[in-house]
Amino acid sequence: QIMKQVPVKFDLKTLHIPTYSAEKLSSMKDTDWNDFLQRVCSVLDSTEKNTGAARSKLNLLYYLCTVAVHKEVASRLISSQLFPILVQQLRAAANWDIRAKVARVIGLLALHTAELREHVPVSEAIILLTELIRENFRNSKLKQCLLPALGELLYLIASEEEKRKHPRECWVVPSAAYTVLMRCLREGVRLFHC
Repeated sequence: QIMKQVPVKFDLKTLHIPTYSAEKLSSMKDTDWNDFLQRVCSVLDSTEKNTGAARSKLNLLYYLCTVAVHKEVASRLISSQLFPILVQQLRAAANWDIRAKVARVIGLLALHTAELREHVPVSEAIILLTELIRENFRNSKLKQCLLPALGELLYLIASEEEKRKHPRECWVVPSAAYTVLMRCLREGVRLFHC
């Protein structure tokens, strides 16, 4: 059964970056885009452990969810230095709310991107999502957060390889990812759609 996610809302007052619309972001010149990305990455990459820092990250992730549904913005974000930072946050964040929102952003980027470049570390994201699902297999709430991102990444890779005349193995998908996915589907996990 697939459940729709509730719409996300971010708090403008506590967001430590300019809140550009998706249209504005898609038409930005490279220097402005790089400045924006630098600010986003520095908030996400912050190593502060206090509650305020966690709240700032969550708020930023909510904002990213709202702009990641725009094809051009999703394509730019997934190909940028942001994607490896999202993967690192998925691995290292102590707060599971942050991990869940990171997974949602990754899933939305995969769903809405128009093009996947070869340098994007999607294999690393797939391996990590697979490990997290396997480690937390009895926690259905976590699986509901992580499975859609895994599914969207697998679909994105399959679509990209189908588009190419001579598919190359630039994105390795471990068989464990399919095993975990099939096991979850067999057990009837209720999924949240991105």
